[in-house]
Amino acid sequence: MTFSIAARCPETGQLGIALSSSSIAVGARCPWLLSGVGAVSSQNITLPALGQGVLANLEEGIPPLQALRKALAEDEFSRYRQVILIDAAGETASFSGDKTLGVFNVVAGNNCIAAGNMLAGQSVIDAMVSGFERATGELSGRLIAALRAGLDHGGESGQVHSAAVKVVDDYTWPIVDLRVDWSDSDPVAELEKLWLAYEPQMQAYITRALDPREAPSYGVPGDE
Repeated sequence: MTFSIAARCPETGQLGIALSSSSIAVGARCPWLLSGVGAVSSQNITLPALGQGVLANLEEGIPPLQALRKALAEDEFSRYRQVILIDAAGETASFSGDKTLGVFNVVAGNNCIAAGNMLAGQSVIDAMVSGFERATGELSGRLIAALRAGLDHGGESGQVHSAAVKVVDDYTWPIVDLRVDWSDSDPVAELEKLWLAYEPQMQAYITRALDPREAPSYGVPGDE
């Protein structure tokens, strides 16, 4: 019920995930990221704890495939899970259990890995990887471009209703965490609109967090 992409920017070291689903609030359950460690999407019939477990294993220095296998070994229903991950060095790993729903696929690319289930066709995931690799600019924008490419190639077999993008940098908090929890039309387009509004403000919010003395005004009444 989800298609997602996890990626790394080799220039900035940022890690990010973008995903979309026919289910509500996909961004609340599936993407898990830790700065300097990795990015994990736990999907299909989701167990959020898998994302947390894989990241904990990566933080201990366990290589991605072994980190994933160790987390799955603690889940008695692992056959129902689909998981992708990328670590801070760009190494990827994935798992799709034999209970993964519908048409599914996983494709690793240059500093990215994408996967999906209940797809309109396997080419959806190839299109996502190609879309990401062709895109330029901020990691968030490239991730959303990958979502759009997947949707343009059919996306899920049914209509998608939610979408999200999440990116971490050098801080303990995400620098981007945008979600469309429900849309009856095009959640990916709504997510892109949110990103285009947030992108020019992103650095200002980081500055406010790190040194409020240097922070630009909020541009709201009372903060002239």
